[in-house]
Amino acid sequence: MFCFQCQETAKNQGCTIKGVCGKPEKTADIQDLLVEVCKGISVYGSRLKEINSVDKKFGHFICQALFVTITNVAWDDPAIIRMIKQGLKLREEIKDIFKAIYKNKFGKDFLEELPDCAKWYSDDTSEIIAKAESEPMRITASGDEDVQSLRQLLIIGCKGIAAYADHAAILGQQRREIYDFIMEGLASTTKELSVDQMTSLVLKAGETAVTTMALLDQAHTANYGHPELTEVNLGVRKNPGILISGHDLKDMEELLKQAEKEEVDVYTHGEMLPANYYPAFKKYKNLVGNYGGSWWQQNREFESFNGPVVLTTNCLIPVKKENSYLNRLFTTGVVSYPGATSIPNRTKDGAKDFSKVIELAKTCKPPEELESGTLVGGFAHNQVIALADKVVEAVKSGAIKRFIVMAGCDGRQRTRSYFTEIAENLPKDAVILTAGCAKYRYNKLSLGTIGGIPRVLDAGQCNDSYSLAVIALKLKEVFGAKDINDLPISFDLAWYEQKAVAVFLALLSLGIKGIRLGPTLPAFLSPNVAKVLVDKFDIKPIGTVDQDIAAMMVGK
Repeated sequence: MFCFQCQETAKNQGCTIKGVCGKPEKTADIQDLLVEVCKGISVYGSRLKEINSVDKKFGHFICQALFVTITNVAWDDPAIIRMIKQGLKLREEIKDIFKAIYKNKFGKDFLEELPDCAKWYSDDTSEIIAKAESEPMRITASGDEDVQSLRQLLIIGCKGIAAYADHAAILGQQRREIYDFIMEGLASTTKELSVDQMTSLVLKAGETAVTTMALLDQAHTANYGHPELTEVNLGVRKNPGILISGHDLKDMEELLKQAEKEEVDVYTHGEMLPANYYPAFKKYKNLVGNYGGSWWQQNREFESFNGPVVLTTNCLIPVKKENSYLNRLFTTGVVSYPGATSIPNRTKDGAKDFSKVIELAKTCKPPEELESGTLVGGFAHNQVIALADKVVEAVKSGAIKRFIVMAGCDGRQRTRSYFTEIAENLPKDAVILTAGCAKYRYNKLSLGTIGGIPRVLDAGQCNDSYSLAVIALKLKEVFGAKDINDLPISFDLAWYEQKAVAVFLALLSLGIKGIRLGPTLPAFLSPNVAKVLVDKFDIKPIGTVDQDIAAMMVGK
């Protein structure tokens, strides 16, 4: 095993025995093989798109498969192996399509030598496991440190893009160019390319991430309206409840509809908090509010909730021996966990069936109250732009001196208290723009308002980091700035998993410089690759609270 795709990887070098996340070696190896299968499909898909269009089903499968390999998503080996088998069949299908079109176009068979990922095949589970455990599957097999770093940066960025593309596809929004790039990127990692060529692909991944997040934003707002300023309840009621976590708003919608006529309440958790901001969900009287905080606290919070818990995407962490909620844990979509109940995917014209969840909820005690009161959110781009006059007036009057973008992920490490301390110690004329679960480090602090504008503006989920870029570009237009980096905005980002890497690359593609990234820089960045990012984009590791606040307030 070798895995260094998340921020908490062992010693900031790599997990080699068991993941810090809890991922066993066998599961890690099987997930690596699934990535190889995606590369094999991509080898044929990237060649096919040069002479013909590629059916979207291949790109969508790759997105789902890559999503499975994101940290804290899939834990059930048989479920991952089933996806490997499905992927191998799709690879054979796209291979046959490509070779037939190639022969028809050029009048000869395609005879070029192909990498192992495009040739190896088995439908036997034991052979698949043996292949997964073989040494050539290791991430470190490439040898050269910088080549390995750039390949992994590209693959990890593609994983984040894939997750957002899958969400958009679920809501009926797909773009062929997104799938085409992911296949191009994955296929490139099977070739010997120059550092410049690989760097160019990494930057193109950033551009594709922007396109994908914009598509998902369009999918969300077309279906559920634009997020709006909302007070979210943090307390509980006396009815039995269902807790839903993750990012999938369609799952949220279908659960609310099916539970609407039952005496069962629905609470959001973790990354599902922003669902409370969408107008379409406010009509459901059984949507109570948000329960608990960030993903890493779920062992305690799922336990005290007492009712069934539905995981629609990451982050799902291992159930501890002392926990008793496994029999009321439900997974769906790309998520899996041994012993949890899996909710089958929806049929083409139907909805997922949450009846088992609802029936179980009726037999459970109401949740234990963890806290009370409310928090305010819903400051995605449409809402902030609606407040543009107030914001501009506050900036021009000096009431707002600086915007600090503190988006991204939360995590377990104690060093993440840095982000809470930054929020607590920022001058009173600074406003925090946030998205993603990083907000749980400071969104319940009493930081006050500036001219009626809350000092923490929560745009929503991690994919809603796109909203923060839209807001920045709008401010650039309003203030007539020549460069986005001339605005009174500083970036102090937290990262944990691969979607945050896609967001980071997206911001780089928009020309944003001077980003602070922490609590550590990614382990998959070699010294030379890190130096390129520092030299070209002025990327900075986080420092001390006082030093970073002083620097950010003057735009450094």
